Amino acid sequence: MGIDSESDISANLQIGPTTLGMVRIYVQADGVDLPLDFEPEEAEEIAEELRMAAASARGMTKK
Repeated sequence: MGIDSESDISANLQIGPTTLGMVRIYVQADGVDLPLDFEPEEAEEIAEELRMAAASARGMTKK
């Protein structure tokens, strides 16, 4: 499966700060509990990548 492949898998996504000053992205799916911790600067980079991907996706739907 690649980044451009559709999937029938559903998951829950939670994002928030940890008590240690990290930003946690928590993914929960069938049989998967995946906590991913990032430094605040890394989280900001991820947020920017999400914004750029959303802008690109908007451009694809307007064609």
